[in-house]
Amino acid sequence: MKTKTKIITIASAVLVLALAGFIFFRFYFVFGEGVKAGQLNQVMYKGYVFKTYEGRLIQSGFKNQKGTNSIQSNEFNFSVVDKEVADSLMRCSGKTVELHYKEYLGALPWRGMEKYIVDGILSVRESDNSTTVIPIQADDAGLGQI
Repeated sequence: MKTKTKIITIASAVLVLALAGFIFFRFYFVFGEGVKAGQLNQVMYKGYVFKTYEGRLIQSGFKNQKGTNSIQSNEFNFSVVDKEVADSLMRCSGKTVELHYKEYLGALPWRGMEKYIVDGILSVRESDNSTTVIPIQADDAGLGQI
């Protein structure tokens, strides 16, 4: 082989290996695993080309977005790959759940729209929907209760 052909072959091999490494670490390397708990808001099956299960969990507490003065509730948006887990979650809407998830550095269209992939349900319990009755005070104008 000529020297020029060897250089092109080696450079091509290095480029292919670097691209394969980037794709692996970006889309298939599990960056983190954990458990999130909160009230399950929704789970839906959606997508244009790749239909995936997408969900939202509302966590207790509040967060402040960087650079703003507003306070929002904590939302955990996730995707579900396993149909059985997704079907179970669809029956748990409005309940408090603990979900096990894996975090990837990037999302793949056929895996879901989010980089958090829920792979298991640890517990499900009824949400505490107790209501507190607040009496309405009559004002001085004598309007009475509403």
